[in-house]
Amino acid sequence: MDAISILAALDEHYLPQLHVLLTSLRLNNPGEHMDLYLLQSAVSPEGLAGVERLCAAFGYGFFPVRVDDALFQGAPVSRQYPKEMYYRLLASRLLPDTLDRVLYLDPDILVLNPLRPLWETDLEGNLFAAAAHTGKTELANSVNRMRLNSGSDYYNSGVLLMDLAAARREIAPEEIFRYVADHKKELLLPDQDLLNALYGRRILPLDDALWNYDARNYNNYRLRSAGAHDLPWVMEHTAILHFCGKAKPWKPGYVYRFGVLYHHYAQLARRACQAYRA
Repeated sequence: MDAISILAALDEHYLPQLHVLLTSLRLNNPGEHMDLYLLQSAVSPEGLAGVERLCAAFGYGFFPVRVDDALFQGAPVSRQYPKEMYYRLLASRLLPDTLDRVLYLDPDILVLNPLRPLWETDLEGNLFAAAAHTGKTELANSVNRMRLNSGSDYYNSGVLLMDLAAARREIAPEEIFRYVADHKKELLLPDQDLLNALYGRRILPLDDALWNYDARNYNNYRLRSAGAHDLPWVMEHTAILHFCGKAKPWKPGYVYRFGVLYHHYAQLARRACQAYRA
C-alpha cells in the first residue's frame, strides 16, 4: 500500500496538539505508513526536532517545509489575515511536485479509526473532498451559502483531501490574493471563506459524522440519526473527531462531551514524547 501523506500547517504554539494528533493517528491506524508534511515559517529547530523524534518512533516520514515569505509579497496580510491562512489553499505550490495527493488535518483533531478509506476516495474530478457541518448549524450553512454566493454547501476547511496535481493547474495565488483584497469586509472565517467562495463547486462532499465530526454537536448527531449515532457508534465509526470553535479541550473550562477523551490521548502523547526524548 502507498503511504498516506498528511499535511499540517501551524506555528510553535500548536506543537503539543500536533503531538496528540500524531499519537491518535498511530494508535488507530496500525500497520499504516504515514508521511507528515509540515508547512511552517517560524517553528524553532527544537520544536521540529521533537516532531521528528515522534515521527521516527512511529515509523513515519517527516518533511518540514519552511514557507518562503516571497510568495506572499502581493498578498493582503494583517493580524486578521495572517499569511498562514493561505498555506492550505496554496499547498500545491508549497509541497514537492512529486506529491499528487495529500490529506490536510487541523491540529485540533483526534483520529479514532482508519483513514485509508478516505485516502483512497475517488475525487471524481474535484479539487478537494471536505465535509459541511449540518444539523444544528444548517441555518449557518444556508446563511454562509448566501453570504459568499458559492452555490454549494459551506464546507469546513479543517479536513481536506486535496488533488495537488489538479490544484497546480487550477489554483493561482494571484486569484486568492485578489479575492481577499476585494472582499475583506465579507470574510468572517478567512481561510474557510476563501475555500468556499472560490472552490466550493469543486469540492466532493464527505459525511461529517465519519470524516469531520464536530465535537460540540453530539446531541445533534444523535438527533439527526434517530439515536443511532451514540457514543459507541462514534468510537467504532467516526474516523476524525474535530474540536471546532473557540472552546478547546486543552483549555480550562471545556464542557463538551469528548474533552475527557482528548485528555486521554494528550496523556499518551506526553508519555510518548518523554519516552522518545530519552
